[in-house]
Amino acid sequence: MKKVSDAKTFDELLDIKYGKTGTKERDEYEAKAKSFIIGEMIKEARKEAQMTQEDLAARTGTKKSYISRLENGKIDIQISTLFKIFEEGLGKRLRFTLL
Repeated sequence: MKKVSDAKTFDELLDIKYGKTGTKERDEYEAKAKSFIIGEMIKEARKEAQMTQEDLAARTGTKKSYISRLENGKIDIQISTLFKIFEEGLGKRLRFTLL
């Protein structure tokens, strides 16, 4: 059984700590990590626009608590809501790249 201290790369660390890609534990970790990243992107764009969570919520027809949960990676977001937040709320264009 490998220990975290045995890891030589970040991928090895994730394999040891959360299991190989495709396992339930690893998939859950990956989903939470992506939610965190999206939340940070929203928070950074909101701060750059000098807006409060309340301001953004008002512009997008949501609640401050919803924006807070998004920014903290606590909930998933629908793509339509993501577009609404960035485009209507923050005045940013959103583009996806599929790999």
